[in-house]
Amino acid sequence: MKRKKIVVVGGGTGTYQVLMGLKKYPVDISAVISMCDSGGSTGRLRKELGILPPGDVRRAILALSDLPFARKTLEEVFDFRFEDGKTLAGHSLGNILLAALTQITGSMDKAIEEASRILNASGNIYPVTLDKTNLVAILRDGTRVFGETNIDMRNIKPEVPIKTVFLTPKAKVFKGAAKALKEADLIVLGPGDLYSSLVPTVLVKGVTRAIKKSKAKLVYVVNLMTKRGESDGFKASDFVNVIQEYLSDSANSLGYVIVNRRVNGSKTKISSWYKRYGSIPVVNDIARSKRPYKIVSGQFVDTTTFFRHNPDKIAKTIFSLL
Repeated sequence: MKRKKIVVVGGGTGTYQVLMGLKKYPVDISAVISMCDSGGSTGRLRKELGILPPGDVRRAILALSDLPFARKTLEEVFDFRFEDGKTLAGHSLGNILLAALTQITGSMDKAIEEASRILNASGNIYPVTLDKTNLVAILRDGTRVFGETNIDMRNIKPEVPIKTVFLTPKAKVFKGAAKALKEADLIVLGPGDLYSSLVPTVLVKGVTRAIKKSKAKLVYVVNLMTKRGESDGFKASDFVNVIQEYLSDSANSLGYVIVNRRVNGSKTKISSWYKRYGSIPVVNDIARSKRPYKIVSGQFVDTTTFFRHNPDKIAKTIFSLL
């Protein structure tokens, strides 16, 4: 029997958690990763070497790596950050490896293939685009915030909501990513930062067209927590509305929305840490509403360290939708 194909769209920790869980199932997994990251080690490598951002790609490869006897060591090595040295301080070893492979192979997509082979990744990872582009946000008062890291960290007028975001210069979808989307049986959006990770991926020219040509069921995983400067005060329906707005060119409307029931542990140290940074649990306000999509609610949160989606729980739910 032919394996079903699942494509996970996004980047960062949310995508990492989903991929970690899904790789245990008998499905063909692909990840389409955002290429707008401009902060930290990734931002420095972009600027100094003129390469595409490796950070989110690194995390996706690590999530899908299938070397059980060496996994813990690999994770430590791939995520290891140098603390000393003018040029190395702050850099992740995994980012440096991808930068080196990009220069050796001549392109980010080939570098990803090589890194995936080295780490025996149980799936395909595609950059959403091979074009160098930057994210720009327009706030409701007209202020423009340039660059993903400035939108992500939001030290510029964090109290003013984002009105819209766009890419400059415009970017076109990488053919491998487009093919994966067109051939998918299930496309998963999120979880992940709304305006600095998910929306920029959908904004790449050709992404919504590829989704439109696909017969896949479209799933959106709502975030567990709001984010200061991006989704202050957002409820589950607000996240969904933004995603639908940027998917408007696609004929494929959302088929399923996965939303967490509640985040327990409101009096824990973890909760206090989130509150300090202006982040609160997302309220599920769509469970009883009449919507064109199906609501799948459950207890998906893992509160062991941070408030994140439990890989096993979220993957089990996603797999059940095939």
